[in-house]
Amino acid sequence: MMRTPLYKKHVSLGARMVEFAGWEMPVQYPTGIVEEHLRTRKGAGLFDISHMGRFLVSGWGSLPFLQHALTNNAAALEPGKAQYTMIPNEGGGAIDDAYLYCLRAQEYLLVVNAANRDRDWEHLQSIRSGLPGLELVDRTADLAMISLQGPDSRHIMISCFGEEALPEPGRNNLTAISSRGSGLTIARTGYAGEPLGFELFVPGESVDRLWDEFLSAGAAPIGLGARDTLRLEAGLPLYGHELGVDPEDQEIPIFACPLARFAVSFSPLKEQFRGRQPLQDQFAVYRRIVKRDYSNLQSLPRIVRLFEVQDKGIARQGAAVFVEDRQVGWVTSGTMAPYWIFEGEGLCSTLSGQRERRAIGMALLDSTVEAETEIEIDVRGKRLKALTVPYLLRTEAPPYARPVLWGKGEEVPEMVEPSLSYPDKARHLLRRSIDNTQWRQKRCINLIPSEMTHSSLSRLLSIMDPSFRYGEHRKIKAFKDAEVFYYQGTGFIDEVERALVEELRRYLGCREVETRVLSGQMANMTLFSAMVDYLNRDDRKSEPRRIRSIMNNHIIKGGHLSAQPMGALRDFVARDPAREAPAVINFPVCEADPYRIDTAQLRGLLEQHRPELIVLGKSMILYREPVQEIRRIVEQLSLDTVIMYDMAHVLGLVGPHYQEPFVEGADIVTGSTHKTFFGTQRGILAVNWAEEDPRYELWETIQRRTFPGSVSNHHLGTLLGLLMAAYEMNAFKGDYQKAVIGNAKSFARALKDAGLRVAGDPEVGHTETHQVVVEIGYCQGVEAARRLEENNIIVNFQASPREEGFTASGALRMGVSEMTRFGMETEDFQTLAELIRDVVIDGKSVQDEVIRLRGRFQDLRYCFSDAQLDSQIEQLHGLI
Repeated sequence: MMRTPLYKKHVSLGARMVEFAGWEMPVQYPTGIVEEHLRTRKGAGLFDISHMGRFLVSGWGSLPFLQHALTNNAAALEPGKAQYTMIPNEGGGAIDDAYLYCLRAQEYLLVVNAANRDRDWEHLQSIRSGLPGLELVDRTADLAMISLQGPDSRHIMISCFGEEALPEPGRNNLTAISSRGSGLTIARTGYAGEPLGFELFVPGESVDRLWDEFLSAGAAPIGLGARDTLRLEAGLPLYGHELGVDPEDQEIPIFACPLARFAVSFSPLKEQFRGRQPLQDQFAVYRRIVKRDYSNLQSLPRIVRLFEVQDKGIARQGAAVFVEDRQVGWVTSGTMAPYWIFEGEGLCSTLSGQRERRAIGMALLDSTVEAETEIEIDVRGKRLKALTVPYLLRTEAPPYARPVLWGKGEEVPEMVEPSLSYPDKARHLLRRSIDNTQWRQKRCINLIPSEMTHSSLSRLLSIMDPSFRYGEHRKIKAFKDAEVFYYQGTGFIDEVERALVEELRRYLGCREVETRVLSGQMANMTLFSAMVDYLNRDDRKSEPRRIRSIMNNHIIKGGHLSAQPMGALRDFVARDPAREAPAVINFPVCEADPYRIDTAQLRGLLEQHRPELIVLGKSMILYREPVQEIRRIVEQLSLDTVIMYDMAHVLGLVGPHYQEPFVEGADIVTGSTHKTFFGTQRGILAVNWAEEDPRYELWETIQRRTFPGSVSNHHLGTLLGLLMAAYEMNAFKGDYQKAVIGNAKSFARALKDAGLRVAGDPEVGHTETHQVVVEIGYCQGVEAARRLEENNIIVNFQASPREEGFTASGALRMGVSEMTRFGMETEDFQTLAELIRDVVIDGKSVQDEVIRLRGRFQDLRYCFSDAQLDSQIEQLHGLI
């Protein structure tokens, strides 16, 4: 048998060695399979996977070869990316499944299963003829491969290599580094179902040293037994089980496999690859099955489903599966898998230290058998009840993979006792609302940067008579663009909207403002919709095309959710045919400061991608956005590009203390009106185009996509409140903006002096906005925010640009704007910084001190005082 370079390490650790695919491999270590499974899910498991095949594919003919030989679109891979794929045969079955890594231009590494390595190699060699410029080398013997998987894997990697060595957050990213004289490749891939994990390609002579480093740093060695239970719990297929041939010796179609939709591409760039037509036939059936259309299943008669056994017993491979008395398939993989029990709800749930086990598996079933179907499995003549399920494990909340238990519903607590009378329910609601308002307004220090208390006048106006009314209106060309209202009794609202537009024009320094949208998210969606309409204005008969290319800030780098393909942008951006993904390019960020856009790289990206829309603005924003630099590059390259600045967080800072977007070159400004701009919760769009400007037609489209495109009733009450806030902003903005930015810089310095790690450039005081970001430590942000809330300090946990998602948040995002309005000044924020240090670093309880501090700041500033408007305020109260 063959041995990996780590064979002696396994023996020294007491592993039980077995034959597997011609290799002598560890099936388990002295702790056993159950403990290895659990240690991976709770800590970090270290796997020797050097037995897997590794083929280096290089040369100018490598991409055409891979496009012909594999099911996925290799052209979608840039250097530093990887993808799951299949090696198909002509009939649409799998010779093997594999992982393809793009190491650099025209150089790829294909990882295949150990049991199929020789057969895969022979197959690839047999189909390379007629494809010149190709080098195919088997690197299995000299290039070792190890896998580090689990929630602690990131910490271990950083302890061994440093944070800068890690690939960008996100699955399938990879990077090459040099460590102690050895070159190695690190990839965010793995087959254990963990949201955090790394696979490393290491020269064989260096792998034993790295293995020892990982074990010393806290990783546990894991054998093939736990590797199988881990992949099965995650619903990941294994060749010879979910791929290959079934118990009747019939070939299993590739689209029977749950991962086929990620592994198969029909991109035109692939042309006629092997098995394309049978796979297209399978895919057509698969799409019908998803829609519960079970007609004509010939190309895909069976698919693989996960199941959870409800009775006692384990279903093993080959066991027959029944629905009532009809056999519908066979078990392809089955085991008894352990899992950790989580306590608590949502983000506050934690590992309890308690464990359970459950019988789970995968089965190849008739395609008519849906998820959550009761089935029976024949185990040695006894029928075990089981349930088909869509998943057994979820991985979208790093750092933990979380088991999903079926048939065990959780009770959701009710706000009030259902048996109470309705008057009692009303009293309870009033009491709770009073308590909550007193707590938030009188006893807490609010540092959430996206929130703002309105002035008493703004609040009162928001519940006046217009809050019950409609005011739909639009411009009509036949009446020379006069606004036509569709309801009577709207004269006052007409006055309010005209006055609001005028105040916002004055504030922003622009010609046109749309105020009817109800949020910043809606403002962005309205613009994206208008862009699509505008781009298709010359052809109203064809299917409208989407925005061809967009540049934005990535959400992990602080970008707004609404400007992401997963957010408001989803239905309006085209798909890049090469990458088979939304045609979105992210702004590059500075390596030393990922909160700042790297303007040195911008020109090349803009010239290459020529976006039709550039979206500036962030939800985690420490610096001015480079509007002027982008405008200059756009003009130099003669790009037909719209520059949009989503100022949701910084709308209240527009002016000489921060940025003047239209002066600097922005085409469109969108934003929320309730963050640093201290109005009611609404949104706006604004432009500075004159009617003779060629793009004024886009502005008219924006207005049409507002009404009737986005809103009908546009919440007229909050419109009144916003007008009062606009008056207040124009009256007090100079002093307010100066105080906000000064307080933010002072707060950042004080937090740093208190021993906290403050993000941002110290040369500019760590921030140029109202926001301060403190990096607490990986995955510690949620708990730190919870403890601060217990002490009446309300903050926002946030994932930093180097973390995988909000559940792994290691930062706190704080804003000073609301407390600045309540009168806090630089020395008060210094006191607050010390209280935050006491909670976050020292674990102290400071609630009483926080309440006393807040007690000094009860009255809003930068607004009109009650004394100035007493008589009118009394009248307003009398009308409520």
